[in-house]
Amino acid sequence: MTPEDREETQPLLRPPDGSAPLSRRVFLAAFAAALGPLSFGFVLGYSSPAIPSLRRAASPALRLDDAAASWFGAIVTLGAAAGGVLGGWLVDRAGRKLSLLLCTAPFVVGFAVITAAQNVWMLLGGRLLTGLACGIASLVAPVYISEISYPAVRGLLGSCVQLMVVTGILLAYLAGWVLEWRWLAVLGCAPASFMLLLMCYMPETPRFLLTRQRHQEAMAAMHFLWGSEQVQEEAPAGAEHQGFRLAQLRHPGIYKPFIIGVSLMAFQQLSGINAVMFYAETIFEKAKFKDSSLASVIVGIIQVLFTALAALIMDRAGRRLLLTLSGVVLVFSASAFGAYFRLMQGGPGNSSHVQLLSPLSVEPASASVGLAWLAVGSVCLFIAGFAVGWGPIPWLLMSEIFPLHVKGVATGVCVLTNWFMAFLVTKEFSSVMEVLRPYGAFWLASAFCILSVLFTLSCVPETKGKTLEEITAHFEGR
Repeated sequence: MTPEDREETQPLLRPPDGSAPLSRRVFLAAFAAALGPLSFGFVLGYSSPAIPSLRRAASPALRLDDAAASWFGAIVTLGAAAGGVLGGWLVDRAGRKLSLLLCTAPFVVGFAVITAAQNVWMLLGGRLLTGLACGIASLVAPVYISEISYPAVRGLLGSCVQLMVVTGILLAYLAGWVLEWRWLAVLGCAPASFMLLLMCYMPETPRFLLTRQRHQEAMAAMHFLWGSEQVQEEAPAGAEHQGFRLAQLRHPGIYKPFIIGVSLMAFQQLSGINAVMFYAETIFEKAKFKDSSLASVIVGIIQVLFTALAALIMDRAGRRLLLTLSGVVLVFSASAFGAYFRLMQGGPGNSSHVQLLSPLSVEPASASVGLAWLAVGSVCLFIAGFAVGWGPIPWLLMSEIFPLHVKGVATGVCVLTNWFMAFLVTKEFSSVMEVLRPYGAFWLASAFCILSVLFTLSCVPETKGKTLEEITAHFEGR
């Protein structure tokens, strides 16, 4: 039996089960790692309050026109796609902890460049750097948290990744009410700086240390995190030389989770979440909200509340059930949103999605407002449904389903898929709306949500209550 076979057929360690006393240190370590996703969320939310402020900038060199504003928001996804590739390389070679420490540098430097910006190019450069950090953090933080957690709390702690992302978005929205763009960028340095300080005192994951033959450090890490040193057997000899090879894709233990992980990331973006978020503020304006920026805050609060609910029930309800329920809610809410656009259509010759957002002149004002409230309800229901399942669970499953020796490459491909699809959907959604009309575009998103439900029921295994080694054994048919 080769060293590689021995690793794939026998678990490396046995973490505490649900009956063991909970160790507070594992929650502290998870919180430290989750500060990366908090910074990630702040980066995503930063553009919403910063762009209006930069449009009114006193210096002409800093003032954003429509094209520059579009790039200011979109360039983050390109940086994050590169960060996903870099993170997949780092997480296997530098380790989980060091990768998290390293990603703080582009967060802080990126926001510092934005703070000191003298022209639009410096603004875009800062956004690209923060996007790179987002890509690394979105990959490494879920992996670190899943490997330090034990089955009884892995769903709770893994869901906190997405919870911290939406909290960071909401924090940026709220801070944007009182801070102009430079001071908002200064505030953006705080979560990453705090993570750097806190992660210095946290251990590397025991599983990674065992694959590197660092047994004493693994023992110390297990004692710190779990209050125990429950090693079932020693790590296989030669584990440090293992890595991903294309030939391994023939094995069901590799290609099955690979297909599931990539598909989950694609379906997450094809649900239409970015398009719904894009139109949220306009929809709230049609419902006669006095302060249209209040829409962003309301959306942020809904995301935080329902993501927190998902985290609390994740280890009881299970991943498959929440994904299925979430998908069903997305189907109905996206369909209702499409129906709103269909009812607001101005006539057979009107194909502009911008015109379709305007109330019809022949329609009574009260009816227009009533339809707008239908859209508000659809948006809120869509965001709540997404936050309960398809928001946090693809990231959680990505960190659970891959064997240790291919985790870096596999999670890197998943993160790259997610960010590439986010960029593609955001950039091409307007073109789809021109061809299919707005109602057709959202009904297409509803169709993808139906496919996501069918995929969940037929392909996604339940990982609740299982160790990472047991999940690997499931895919290998053991």
